[in-house]
Amino acid sequence: MYFEDISLGMTVDIAPAVIEKDRMIDFALLYDNVPLHTDEEYAKTTPFGRLIAPGVMSFMAVWAKYLEADFFASELLAGKSTKIEWIKPVFAEDVLTGKATVTKMIKRNPRNGLVEITIDAYNQNGELVLTDITEAIVKCRPAEQV
Repeated sequence: MYFEDISLGMTVDIAPAVIEKDRMIDFALLYDNVPLHTDEEYAKTTPFGRLIAPGVMSFMAVWAKYLEADFFASELLAGKSTKIEWIKPVFAEDVLTGKATVTKMIKRNPRNGLVEITIDAYNQNGELVLTDITEAIVKCRPAEQV
């Protein structure tokens, strides 16, 4: 989708992502090896009472489902930035869903524009667990197609 085809407030629903316990622990062992994510006995002693998923893994599970929606298709040039805020813990077997919304647009030059997408992800109880703001650089429609 070209920059000119996008509008503020456009949304796309994000399909469910299941946080599988084995994958959660494997991810943690590789990328976020702290007892809160990997040691069930330790996790029982924390305020959470059980293992929680690494925040980046929770985001990436939702992000992978967002990418399936292919919002920009071949007009996506590159990502520019992302900012994640984790609001509630995510546990094994949680099912995360979400919505991506276009929240800002800036035309940078005749060739591309900056599109800000805000993703809100919810667990199976409808609780907001994370918010992400990502900036993407998107192609403008070629002058001969305007």
